[in-house]
Amino acid sequence: MVTPFTSRQTKTNVGRMSQDSGAGAGDNQCNKTKILCERCSSVILLPNKATYVKKEIFLPHMKKKSESQAPEDGETLEDFWVVDDMFTFENVGFSNTVNGIKYLICADCEIGPVGFHDTSDLKAFYIAQSRVKLD
Repeated sequence: MVTPFTSRQTKTNVGRMSQDSGAGAGDNQCNKTKILCERCSSVILLPNKATYVKKEIFLPHMKKKSESQAPEDGETLEDFWVVDDMFTFENVGFSNTVNGIKYLICADCEIGPVGFHDTSDLKAFYIAQSRVKLD
């Protein structure tokens, strides 16, 4: 059975990234452009505020829950933007804590999760690259 949150850390050091950088990452591995909500285009992060990391994480699907949806419905993602302070975000909401995890959503249209925060690590807030778009 898949748990709602699993992590097999493949993160490289923030200062030393592997050669395959994420989409939209500049030479310094920071986001070159604004990071926007995929649905409503609200600004989630301004340019040069987040760093690209590879970290294997299971997140629930971004769709409305149905009666047939099982708790383990979701996908494993690898490419994330990370910030070390929740006040860096322009427009993000946080869910209630579930098993030590707070899920991040767009504060305007409430779609999500677009990312997560593991409450045991106070300095890491992750946004999944595949769940947002770049300006």
